[in-house]
Amino acid sequence: MALIHTCYRITDVDRSVAFYEALGFEEVGRVPIRDEAINVFMNIPGDGDSPRLELTYNFGVDSYDIGTGYGHIAIATPDLDARLADLAEQGIQPEKPPYTVREGGSRLCFVRDPDGYRIELIERS
Repeated sequence: MALIHTCYRITDVDRSVAFYEALGFEEVGRVPIRDEAINVFMNIPGDGDSPRLELTYNFGVDSYDIGTGYGHIAIATPDLDARLADLAEQGIQPEKPPYTVREGGSRLCFVRDPDGYRIELIERS
């Protein structure tokens, strides 16, 4: 078995695609679901053929309750400061400055996508 992708619902396709492209993803496909929805598939270049993120836009829905069960997805970056500088140019700010959970641990921080989903950025070479 293998984990194929993560999916969650979005309220604005263009805004969400732009956000995830700023994080380094690329759109690899769109699939309409009858007249109900559209799935947008995103992947990180060089990360294989299977999209890692599926964003579902349901027509006529303009908000969702994220709920208390959702935590975050995590993305590794080799230079957290450079990534945050790139994101800042696009108006994306971290929740708080980078930190480590334990001494000697990786630096990390969180950003939120346009719908409020948390994304953890972890510095790893």
